Amino acid sequence: MSNEKKQLKMLAPEGFREKLSRRAFLQGGTAVAGFALIAAACGGSDSATESSTADTNTSDATSTEGLASGDWSRVINQSNGTLAMYTWGDYNDPDLVGALAGSTLNVTMKVDYYASNEDLITKLATSGGSSGFDIVVPTGPYIPQMIEKGLIQKLDKSLIPNMVNVDPNYLAQDWDPTNDYSVCKNWGTTGYFYDTTKISKELTTWQDFIDTCMGEASGNCSVIDAAPNYCGMWFWANKINWNTETPADLDACEKFLVEEFAQHIKAFDSYPSTKLAEGAYSIAMAWNGDARQAYVRIEEAGGNPSNWKWVLGSPNTELWMDNYCVAAGAPNADAAHAWINWDLVPEISIKDLSYHGYHTGMKNMAQLISDVAPDLVKGDMIFFGDEQVATMQTQVITPALDRLIDILNKSKAKAGG
Repeated sequence: MSNEKKQLKMLAPEGFREKLSRRAFLQGGTAVAGFALIAAACGGSDSATESSTADTNTSDATSTEGLASGDWSRVINQSNGTLAMYTWGDYNDPDLVGALAGSTLNVTMKVDYYASNEDLITKLATSGGSSGFDIVVPTGPYIPQMIEKGLIQKLDKSLIPNMVNVDPNYLAQDWDPTNDYSVCKNWGTTGYFYDTTKISKELTTWQDFIDTCMGEASGNCSVIDAAPNYCGMWFWANKINWNTETPADLDACEKFLVEEFAQHIKAFDSYPSTKLAEGAYSIAMAWNGDARQAYVRIEEAGGNPSNWKWVLGSPNTELWMDNYCVAAGAPNADAAHAWINWDLVPEISIKDLSYHGYHTGMKNMAQLISDVAPDLVKGDMIFFGDEQVATMQTQVITPALDRLIDILNKSKAKAGG
């Protein structure tokens, strides 16, 4: 199952930064109504916490140039005790949040998971700065409102010298131009995964996915449990930008997904790889890394991975970038910085990539893969070329997000989920 070298020739598409930064912003500066509760839970604060040790460090994202690359010894003495991370499911190599973290950084890690950015924000906001989490991993467009409401604190970039290892294409995005609050963890996309022994037609588009869920796979399909993705599936299939605020588009989306589609859904599952290996679904909407892990888990469960096929949804789909941030009120902010810095060591980053299956944004990725992970499998599910990236749309946070969340909730009620 090793990748051919030709699969690694297109690792950082030229259009990535332009596409990502152009679309990823808090549109019009308008906070969505659905986050009114969050603002209240934060005590109405309009600024990030002032307790961070980084408040006096406002240097730009490239200020670490010249510091030791691939070395975490500068901050190793900062870490100790328990480090709590709140992140997406199965998003780090277990070694890196387990034995290696303990032996290298002298920390015991506690990891909890969320299914959507909305879940993350609600959890942090309702805690009033006492969530108990140190590291959180939001998707880029959500960062401005998290800064505004004081949910994350400034990074002390002097404790993250390995930020120098990140390719400039994945720094200085519009949501955090100086990387004062965030640094790239991974970027990826959305598609679906299906069992060719149970589905007779070859599938290539989002309309194929919808038709199959309502046909051969009715009652045996799953969708991502996040409102933008769930509704995005319908928008993409109908050649509508998923950031639409047009009332007619939203009405049509709700009418179809709630009244016609929801009854066919078996589960709203943001991490379907485990259930796929158990045979729970014959088709599942999935982020590319989780779908890649499904191949491994199906084989481990005694199944035949070759029976399954990954599809990058078309004609359009999602482009996202998740980011490491330090939560406001983090009990162990020093250890959080040390761990982030350690994960930006190139060899550690590639170890993580080999597990979770998402591009980690390191410099000289082709050479790193050749040196560190020459037997990397399913590289075509991690690295995307310019033509593929051109079909991907980055989410914009607009007032329509409330409506999308309502559509998801109504669909769950209709599906009985």
